[in-house]
Amino acid sequence: MRFATIVTLIAATLAFAPAARAQQVEPEVFTLPNGMKFLLVPRHDQPNTVAAGWLAKVGSVNERPGITGISHFFEHMMFKGTDAIGTRDSARDADYRARQKAIRDKINQLTWSAQYDSYFKGSIADAWDAKNDTPELARLRAELKSLMDEQQGKAGDAEIKQLEVELAKTDAATPTGTQRKADLEKQIANLKAQQTALSTIVKDEFDKIYTAAGGTGMNAFTSYDLTFYFINVPSNKFELWAWMESDRLNNSVFREFYSERDVVHEERRLRTESTPTGVFQEQFDSMFWMASPYSWPVIGWTSDLNSYSMDEAMKYWNTYYRPNNLVGIIVGDFDPAAAKKTISTYFSRLEPGKVAPPPVVTLEPKQGAEMRMMAEAETQPQVEIRYHTVGFQHKDSYALDVMSSILNGRTGRLYKDMVEGTKVASSAGAQQDSRKYAGAFSFEAETKGDSTPVQLEEGWYGELKKLQTEAVPAGELQKVKNQAMADSYRRLQSNFFLLIQLAQAEALGDWSEINKESAKIQAVTAEDIKRVANQYFDKTNRSVATYTRKAGATMAADPELAALPGPMQGMARQAAKKIGEEKDADKLKEGLTQLRDQAAQVPPQMAPVMEYLMKKMEARITELEKSAK
Repeated sequence: MRFATIVTLIAATLAFAPAARAQQVEPEVFTLPNGMKFLLVPRHDQPNTVAAGWLAKVGSVNERPGITGISHFFEHMMFKGTDAIGTRDSARDADYRARQKAIRDKINQLTWSAQYDSYFKGSIADAWDAKNDTPELARLRAELKSLMDEQQGKAGDAEIKQLEVELAKTDAATPTGTQRKADLEKQIANLKAQQTALSTIVKDEFDKIYTAAGGTGMNAFTSYDLTFYFINVPSNKFELWAWMESDRLNNSVFREFYSERDVVHEERRLRTESTPTGVFQEQFDSMFWMASPYSWPVIGWTSDLNSYSMDEAMKYWNTYYRPNNLVGIIVGDFDPAAAKKTISTYFSRLEPGKVAPPPVVTLEPKQGAEMRMMAEAETQPQVEIRYHTVGFQHKDSYALDVMSSILNGRTGRLYKDMVEGTKVASSAGAQQDSRKYAGAFSFEAETKGDSTPVQLEEGWYGELKKLQTEAVPAGELQKVKNQAMADSYRRLQSNFFLLIQLAQAEALGDWSEINKESAKIQAVTAEDIKRVANQYFDKTNRSVATYTRKAGATMAADPELAALPGPMQGMARQAAKKIGEEKDADKLKEGLTQLRDQAAQVPPQMAPVMEYLMKKMEARITELEKSAK
């Protein structure tokens, strides 16, 4: 997942916000003999461009202890290429992979046996830390690194760097210095030529091919319930997309399988371990979801990231990434008849899966007592209160969605009462999260001034009590429904956001929900809201996470965050943290360019979020450039 996928994830959170849709979307459903389904939505109001993607109905909910995070890991792997893309010598590349696998299998077996045994006995603190390696493990690790360096064209990097340092110090003003400089330059050139000769990898070739053909926004994301790959391509490059993506699905070779886990470790460090509340949020999730596989993070547990084997990965791949578990989605300016012919030509080569994806059978048991987590962090004091509710398409999910809309936004109850009224909060929002197999309703708020998390809790319970005892006035309820009507209409204007909505709905249960929810939202009554407020919001059904400021930490409130729509505040806060932690100005500039490109396709209700994130990027770029001077 690239940096700009922040926008995609925010779009996904909006996909099923309360909406009374003013128009219907009627894809042509086209299924190949191998079981792969396609949703075709021709729309010619944005000429000569197509938003195209494919969905795998798999996410972290389909994993198990030992392989947590593997769905997200595959997201990374499938950008690495095939035998046709991403390598200059497929045979030698395959040999590298086979040799690396043999070594890594030995490392895993030694670690799981001797190192784990030493860890359990207290002899070492970390079974995977190279500092605790036995001589045999150290030898194997060095051998594996040498092979990975050769494959990636990095063999001899340290020697080249040393020679370049020496070259920079060489004085060419004398004949001896001139000769020495020439010798060093020759040595460096020879070493780099050797690197190229050994390497079999062509970096980022997927991206390069698409970009050269006019493709934009190639990306992917993994969540609890789905994995989705997407891109915008010119209409006349649709066949290129069909060939590229069918090759990716038919022939991904998982190049750099063992080195890429280091990239995922770094992503985990930046997204979770280096953020003030990241590890606590994981802990809170694991506490809240007692039995459900939603209890582990999408990115996976560290020991599982270390433990993936190619054999286990291929078993998972052949279960979940076969055509019977895939859906292609095409939205834009194309001819359906021609598209179906192209799709059949390329995607029919995919072999159906031999093993059907098993059902997720573990149901979350009823919570019997309130649970609390008290954490100290380098953050503004805040609170999250979460309740078990219902999943996607449950009859009560619509009333819970409308309830969150009544609470959210600048004209919503939380902002008016807690931000503007009592002024105990700098931001406050609520959200119903309807996943495929379960759901949760969360209230989140951050303190303002000298207020405390206790005051935030009291403010929430006061608002909840009103919803439980007083019917929402007809005018307030109708206002929410009218706003949902307008928002949903605007969301449908963008091919990209329609693509995301169709993928999200299809993964969770049924793409047609984006049409059906209109009547269900309009049918929500004040009595329905009062009923669900009483049914799901009992104190025994809640879990509370309280964050107080760690001693010595000073955190300023973010007034711009408070102005964002309630459901977007948590996502925007996390994105802003990620931006603030980024140390590469060029990477930020690239991300800013991508955000600006996508801003034109963003529905109006998302515009404040986009503006907020772009401001954060611009400020961080300025900060980094100043510190570099």
